[in-house]
Amino acid sequence: MSRRTRSRAPLALAIPAIAGLAFLVLPLAGLLIRAPWSTLPQRLTEPGVLAALRLSLFTATVATVVCLLLGVPLAWLLARVTFPGRKLIRALVTVPLVLPPVVGGVALLLVFGRRGLVGEWLDTTFGFSLPFTTTGVIVAEAFVAMPFLVISVEGALRGADARFEEAAATLGASRWTAFRRVTLPLIGPGVAAGAVLCWARALGEFGATITFAGNFPGRTQTMPLAVYLALEQDLDAAIVLSLVLLVVSVLILAGLRDRWLGAT
Repeated sequence: MSRRTRSRAPLALAIPAIAGLAFLVLPLAGLLIRAPWSTLPQRLTEPGVLAALRLSLFTATVATVVCLLLGVPLAWLLARVTFPGRKLIRALVTVPLVLPPVVGGVALLLVFGRRGLVGEWLDTTFGFSLPFTTTGVIVAEAFVAMPFLVISVEGALRGADARFEEAAATLGASRWTAFRRVTLPLIGPGVAAGAVLCWARALGEFGATITFAGNFPGRTQTMPLAVYLALEQDLDAAIVLSLVLLVVSVLILAGLRDRWLGAT
């Protein structure tokens, strides 16, 4: 063990560090302490809980696939191609990270709503409407989750040695072939980590979803929305639903640490 790891932390740092740890852990401990453990199995198998869980898993998974299909090429463009306005586009990509989710939902309504910029055309041309549908949930989740994937993949691309791609190009490989057979394997862990973070963010999405898709059981009511509704009617049910999301989040973080981030 190195000298640095064995040295004692000064009290001026240790005390606020412990306070910060308690601040983060105590709410989770409160959730576990107040959980109705005696009725937990029955509550977990209630139809409403299972329906919300199924819908959450389905929409988060499809939203992650959408983010992969759109986000990986976007990350490659930002990392590998120099063009005017690249910094501006990178900033725009990260806007959903800091944008209040409710504002994101309003923005989606203005674009994809029935009278929105794109939504009106979709409605009149195809008779297809996104708001207040399961597809709308997927759109809202993909909107808030994609920046996590793009940032992760772009970081992996910047860390990957571009000389392998140049070597493939000198051997006659097209840019698409070099990307598929050289670049993707190199950035695989970054893509996987970004996909998991993206999925987790989509699973916990609330503000944009309730604004753009509403809160209809079986159609748009995901787990976070079910927690919000249960909190007004049945506190124990809200705690049980929160526990499910907490367990899923912990499992995801544990998987990320062990497989991609490297345990220390």
